[in-house]
Amino acid sequence: MKVLVIGSGAREHALCWKLKQSPKVTRIYAAPGSDGIGQIAECVPIKVNELNALAAFAREQRIDLTVVGPEDPLVEGIVDLFQKKQLRIYGPTRKAARLEGSKDFAKDIMSRHGIQTAGHKTYDQPAPALEYLRNCDYPVVLKADGLAAGKGVTIARTFEEAEAAINESMVAKRFGVAGRRVLIEDFLVGEEVSVHAISDGHNILPLCLAQDHKAALDGDEGENTGGMGTYSPLPQVSSEVMRQLERDVIVQTIHAMNVEGEPFKGTLFAGCMMTKQGPKVLEYNVRFGDPETQSILLRMQADLFEVLSATIDGRLDQVEVNWDPRSAVTVVLASGGYPREFEKGYKIKGLDSDFGPDVQVFHAGTKKVDGQWFTNGGRVLSVCALGADLPDARRKAYAAVERIHFDKMQFRKDIGHRGLK
Repeated sequence: MKVLVIGSGAREHALCWKLKQSPKVTRIYAAPGSDGIGQIAECVPIKVNELNALAAFAREQRIDLTVVGPEDPLVEGIVDLFQKKQLRIYGPTRKAARLEGSKDFAKDIMSRHGIQTAGHKTYDQPAPALEYLRNCDYPVVLKADGLAAGKGVTIARTFEEAEAAINESMVAKRFGVAGRRVLIEDFLVGEEVSVHAISDGHNILPLCLAQDHKAALDGDEGENTGGMGTYSPLPQVSSEVMRQLERDVIVQTIHAMNVEGEPFKGTLFAGCMMTKQGPKVLEYNVRFGDPETQSILLRMQADLFEVLSATIDGRLDQVEVNWDPRSAVTVVLASGGYPREFEKGYKIKGLDSDFGPDVQVFHAGTKKVDGQWFTNGGRVLSVCALGADLPDARRKAYAAVERIHFDKMQFRKDIGHRGLK
């Protein structure tokens, strides 16, 4: 079977790595891929938003399964296009992908179907937003309505911080069209967890829980990023709470989309805050998370090709997934200055190290020139490790990190800290 993976980051590298383990997969393409992904897949120079070119390639090469990594092509309707051309593709339709494409749409779904979330107001002009912010209780959370690569969220503790966020999004247009509309949410107190599940529209396959570290700096300080690291499982989350998350969030959301007449097929990823009043949904993603996927796939004991194929065929209830009882930790190595301005082109040393069988290094933003690796993005590498428990996995991951170096390298030294308490 031939597989096409769309995307170029560490998540897509991990997807290719896992798909390659399937005895049914004979060839993997990645579009556009990267030099890192090119070590295990054949890269093709088609961008993720060139939907017609991707469909043409899939038809010409007789691709048996296309897997979409990033959210943008899903929101733009790549699944609808492929289905129209009778090409097999994994992911939700354009209408279903609005769960991530518009936070206002997602809030409306949650409100109408009784899915618990934070109270919010939506504004498409800065003046009324600022008027509300002058008199509201702080802290508050401000979110760009559209896709902002995980960077369109600000926790404002004062009016001045909120005003700066409004100006950045709606006046300076840092996030482009995604920030023309802004949601202002009540601030929720609790611990955040990433809940992933796969659905064929009716059947649901919950994946193992993971916890992301969004803030750029240790102690959850600094700006929000696309994610600086994850770990799985979560020792602090009981099996009873996991069942509650599945019942009250995942099942309810899949049911809501069916009621709306747009069944959800693909990966549903709900970021949830565990409050004293129970779990509340912060936001939805409609694809595998990054860097959650890296930790999840390290623990998955199943044929990923079979799982994704069964989802497309509506027979997800016929597949079985087991989970490695060990812990997985992912540490993201980023360029100095990320998530704002950063420089590229720094030489990466240590990638040829023998990290051992329990460590995997996935490339997010790298480039290979004359046999040497160089930085080529904000998030550069995902260093992942399996260990007997969380402390052991952390020890292995950070031992591997110590063997890698590039100028201005930044990373969090406290990945998994909540699970250690």
